Amino acid sequence: MRILTALLLSSILGGPLAAQDRLDLLSAEIDRVAPISGGILGIGIHHLETGRELYVRGDDRFPMASSFKVPVAVQLLTLVDQGKLRLDSMVTLKPSDLHPGSGTLTSLFDDPGVSLSVRNLLELMLLISDNSATDILLRLAGGGDLVNARLRALGVSGISVDRPTVALIADAVGVRNLPPESELTPKGFGELSRKVTDDERKAAVEAFYRDPRDTATPKGMAALLRKIWRGEALSSKSTALLIDIMYRCQTGQARIKGLLPPDVRVAHKTGTLGLGVAADIGVIELPGGGGHLIVTAFVKQSTKDGPEQERAIAQAARAAYDYFLFHPAR
Repeated sequence: MRILTALLLSSILGGPLAAQDRLDLLSAEIDRVAPISGGILGIGIHHLETGRELYVRGDDRFPMASSFKVPVAVQLLTLVDQGKLRLDSMVTLKPSDLHPGSGTLTSLFDDPGVSLSVRNLLELMLLISDNSATDILLRLAGGGDLVNARLRALGVSGISVDRPTVALIADAVGVRNLPPESELTPKGFGELSRKVTDDERKAAVEAFYRDPRDTATPKGMAALLRKIWRGEALSSKSTALLIDIMYRCQTGQARIKGLLPPDVRVAHKTGTLGLGVAADIGVIELPGGGGHLIVTAFVKQSTKDGPEQERAIAQAARAAYDYFLFHPAR
């Protein structure tokens, strides 16, 4: 009777619980590929339809780099949902709006005066990670304090948005005493950057990694993506817009998407800093009705080049994809 009872319980409980128990195999595989990054790799994995999840360094803080643009978008679109901001509102660029780093606006418009809609700027921020568009939208969204307040209202912890990209980059590379934003130009920023000594730059990087500002945990970012995907963060219209733009993201093709079959759809946002930081956060659409898999991947303190950091993220994402594709919960 004891044997029969054990067999019966095994047949009843051997579905989702058995699959959940074997997540240790996926964890071991991520641990195996982590050294490829040349630094510290943190991963969050959550299957939306079943709730099965795995975190590797899930509560550790990692620099978000440009992945912080997703929380900014959530706060911006919240204002749109509240009727406090319109996507078709026009913004005229000023010289001080052009900031260093990724994107297109700074390289295209030496003499600003062009006007772009909030919707245009949102697409530039998320599609090509334009830093100038980001800092304009962060200002329109009310700044980091309001972004963080919105995250708290959603019940999302482990994410902190604190600085515009121009200030974050300045701190990371050792540029001090930035002029007021109204007086800052790309040329002026470049001149200040060239004055930073090697020792000052090294000290700035060390301080950057100790700084809790503009960091996130893999678990916190996964929770935000879960809220977005389930329609709990924004209206249905704003949710559809945000997810559509993330599906069309043009950066980081070698990260979460890097080793996946080419027809697999991924809605994601990347982040990069040229001092050993890489990130990609997104949702993989599993084929065959397998559901949706959140992956939040962060690398910090890497001593290897960008392609190696990307390869570690791609390997981890492919391991997660294979596991949840071939081990569906029964």
